[in-house]
Amino acid sequence: MASRKGGVSLPDKQRLIKGKDEGIVGKITSSISESAIVEKAKHVACEATDVVKKLSKSTGRAMWISGTYLLILVVPLIIEMDREQQLNELELQQASLLGTPPVGGK
Repeated sequence: MASRKGGVSLPDKQRLIKGKDEGIVGKITSSISESAIVEKAKHVACEATDVVKKLSKSTGRAMWISGTYLLILVVPLIIEMDREQQLNELELQQASLLGTPPVGGK
């Protein structure tokens, strides 16, 4: 190919891929990314991610157990208590219509 005069030259792709064309920013970036602090931070972030995954899994299990417990034991109990309350209110209404004094002493 013929070269042009006055044009803007772009950096060679191979040099960019291999990291040979480093300016000041490139050198600083590579020295920071290779530092022990960054490696330690990456390690800590990976461990934190593992802990969050395990915690969410165990929390999900706990929610499943508590939800199942609620559906099997607590909800029928609440329904039965509501029926009992309605039955008591119905008996009080019938007693007041018939003119007998209420048994509960309200």
